[in-house]
Amino acid sequence: MCRNIKTLRPPVTPDADGDDFRAAALQYVRKVSGFRAPAAHNREAFDRAVDAVAEATARLLAELEVRGSHDRAAEATV
Repeated sequence: MCRNIKTLRPPVTPDADGDDFRAAALQYVRKVSGFRAPAAHNREAFDRAVDAVAEATARLLAELEVRGSHDRAAEATV
């Protein structure tokens, strides 16, 4: 559906941050709503949706357990 959204989870993108989460959220909300830029009367709802999706993305990535990535990180420090 949103082909322009890149994978943000480690180790694919180890340095993803809030800006990356917000950009992905913006692309998602644009796609779902059908608006590249919403009209003034829809701006608040649009912005709340982007914030909610960005927050959910950050929470998801913080909670994911990527098997094998922990072992590689430990090996890199040895």
